[in-house]
Parts: sequence; structure tokens; C-alpha cells
Amino acid sequence: CVQPSVPPVPNYKLSMSIPEWLQAIQTYMKMLQYNHTGTQFFEIRKTRPLSGLMETAKEMTRESLPIKCLEAVILGIYLTNGQPSVERFPISFKTHFSGNYFHHVVLGIYCNGRYGSLGMSRRSDLMDKPLTYRTLSDLIFDFEDSYKKYLHSVKKVKIGLYVPHEPHSFQPIEWKQLVLNVSKMMRTEVRKELEKFARDMRMKILKPSSAHSPMKERPRGKSLSPRRRQGSPPRRACRRDKS
Repeated sequence: CVQPSVPPVPNYKLSMSIPEWLQAIQTYMKMLQYNHTGTQFFEIRKTRPLSGLMETAKEMTRESLPIKCLEAVILGIYLTNGQPSVERFPISFKTHFSGNYFHHVVLGIYCNGRYGSLGMSRRSDLMDKPLTYRTLSDLIFDFEDSYKKYLHSVKKVKIGLYVPHEPHSFQPIEWKQLVLNVSKMMRTEVRKELEKFARDMRMKILKPSSAHSPMKERPRGKSLSPRRRQGSPPRRACRRDKS
């Protein structure tokens, strides 16, 4: 029996430009193909630490099985690790079509003052976008326009934080730092929110939303209370920041 050919994992070469490198990654994902089987081949729990998800991505390159949108995001992060000029962040869409809701996620890319994306979808214009968009809102509106072609109305857009380039990090990916109910907003309003968020991301001043939640920290054992008292001023500042 003939073994199916395993696509070679792309390797970054110094002669490559970043757009060429991203294209090589996307071409590789397309060679794995979109998973139409209805069976998810890789279990991806969004709450897992980054290190665990990177192990799953390694498994994807070994198994060479078809993937869906969430696996493509994890694989895209894995393959772009070690390129500090390339910032990666998740973009999730909730859409409505014919009485049903649909969820989709792509990997947003920011590099050299331009935005683009990597991903997988049944639809060719709902996955990778070239690194040519001047603003984050231009990229998001392009996705929204693509959805309109398929009569899907975008209800919500969620944007996560930049994913660290440290593959052994124990922190999970922050999937939804900004949640916009776009169906109830004017485009000018959506643009304003996205541009403020994008600016804060570029300045690296945003912290994971879990860091804003003192409720989660409170039950973690009384032995930490002296240290926590020392840290209380920054946390108050954090809470003010949230409003």
C-alpha cells in the first residue's frame, strides 16, 4: 500500500521576507487540508498552558492529518515562534446564518506596521489574509465583508492578546481580551474600539483579563497575605485601568 506523502514542515531561511515566510506556513497548512470529516483529530483545550498546546502542534506536524480553524491557530503560533518581529493574536468570530450561530477563529498577525492573518476554513477568503492591512479594523472589516458574501452576519468579534514567543510558557493564551458586539455597533464605533485596542497592544500595556480579577486570587491560601499586601497598590491601579 502506498504511504500518503507527508508535507515537509517549512523552515525559515534568512533569505525569506516575513510575507514569504507566512506564505510558506499557510501553504503547508493547506497541504494538510481542511478537516471535513466531522471528527476532530486533535484535542485543543483553550485553557491549557501554551507549552502544552505547542506539544499538540508538534504532534500535528508528525501526524499530518487534516485540521480545522482552531488547530490552524495553534499550528500557526508554533511555526511562527522565534520570529520576534511577528506578533500573533487570536481573532474569533461569531456569525449568524439561517437561524444558526457559527464560530470561527484565525490567527491575527502584526508585523512592520501591517496586519494580516493565518488560518484554515472551508472558505478561501475566511482564513489567511496578506500582511497588507494598515489597521486592525481594516483587517476585521475585510473578514466581515467576506462573511457577507456567504450571507453570514457577524454578531461578535473577540480579539486576544499577543501570544508570547516562549514555547515553554505556562501561561494560557488570552483568547478574548476585547469583545465587540459588532451587530449592535456602527462601523465608526467598531473602528474606534479596535484602533484603541490595537494601539494598547502595540504598546504592550494590556494584561490578561484574568490579571484584573482579584476574585480569582483571593482563595489562593492565606500564607501569601503579607506578600499580597505589598502588591496591593499596583492591583488597585489595575482595577482603575479596567474602567
